[in-house]
Amino acid sequence: MTRNVLFTGGSSGIGREAVLRFARAGDTVWFTYLAGADRAKAVVEQLAGEGIEALAFEFSQGDWDSHERLLAALPGPVDVLVNNAAVGSKTVLEYESGPAHERAAAMLRINSLGPLWLTQRIVPGMLERGYGKVVNVASVGGGIAPFPDFDPADGMSKAALVHLTRQLAVELAHSPVDVFGVCPGAVETNMLGASVLDRMDDATRSAFEARLPKGRLIQPAEVAEVIRWLCADGAAILHGAVLDASLGLGLAPGMFQPEPAR
Repeated sequence: MTRNVLFTGGSSGIGREAVLRFARAGDTVWFTYLAGADRAKAVVEQLAGEGIEALAFEFSQGDWDSHERLLAALPGPVDVLVNNAAVGSKTVLEYESGPAHERAAAMLRINSLGPLWLTQRIVPGMLERGYGKVVNVASVGGGIAPFPDFDPADGMSKAALVHLTRQLAVELAHSPVDVFGVCPGAVETNMLGASVLDRMDDATRSAFEARLPKGRLIQPAEVAEVIRWLCADGAAILHGAVLDASLGLGLAPGMFQPEPAR
């Protein structure tokens, strides 16, 4: 079965790796971007060089009019929805540079309301066609455990996405639509770079990574592979599961110390 797969935030990081995996596996892939137009074009061209067509759509998650435009532009129904686009405590500044209360509202709008709106519009079609997968990509921070180094609204927005995952799973328990949540840990992405890594010199970064579980950062491709596996038929038994994909960081958040231990 060739599926239509929609990823939000597919131009870099976890999203980019997932787009490549699903497209190479034979799915029809569509993905969104906002600030990463050049990165999105590069992904499309990379796959085109392999004889694979993928489509990229500009999308401002959490903006109702942008949601309407995206849904109108999609060339077909969505069989698999991966809500991956998000902002963090620092990357939110790219979208909202105003005072703290406006940044907090932006995080909740983008990370929580956006996936809610998209899911509410797409799942009914899945039910009508008798097939669907929804994967919500949250974060170990908020989704699994509290991390005091980040804006409270950041963790709140990810906790809300986890709640949405569980709420949907209950509502769809007797349906052909499977719902999952994934909570990555310290993944080597632009988001973690902006929040933590970019302010470290080499020695500080080495010490930081050594304190993490397994003594390393997670790579985006590792999380992408988890997402791909969840969308296979064999993962259906995990309907409603929220996976701690953090190498165990969610069990011991004290290992995450952006500043050297004293």
